[in-house]
Amino acid sequence: QGQLKESGGALVHPGESLRLSCVASNLIFGAFVMSWYRQRPGERRALVASISTYQSTTYADSVKGRFTISRDDANKILYLQMNNLKPEDTAVYYCSGRLDGNDIWGQGTQVTVSS
Repeated sequence: QGQLKESGGALVHPGESLRLSCVASNLIFGAFVMSWYRQRPGERRALVASISTYQSTTYADSVKGRFTISRDDANKILYLQMNNLKPEDTAVYYCSGRLDGNDIWGQGTQVTVSS
């Protein structure tokens, strides 16, 4: 069964940067549309960014110009580069893959932005 495992979450100050990684195993990574979601305390999980199998990307308005999603299909890794972090970016970040209507999720990594 395919698995996704996120890493890179941390406590940072406003304006700093972080890079999240998501390593896939036991799946044909290159066939999946990959996404990052986040869930703030008391809120529903929300889409942050997606990248298609041909590298087309989409972003939530709140992160456009600050976050960059990318994928390394050879090594089965999804990335999220987050720059100029704000307190409202504080959330648990989840990696997700979709293929033929089926979704797979990682367990999440905590990002906290606080002064």
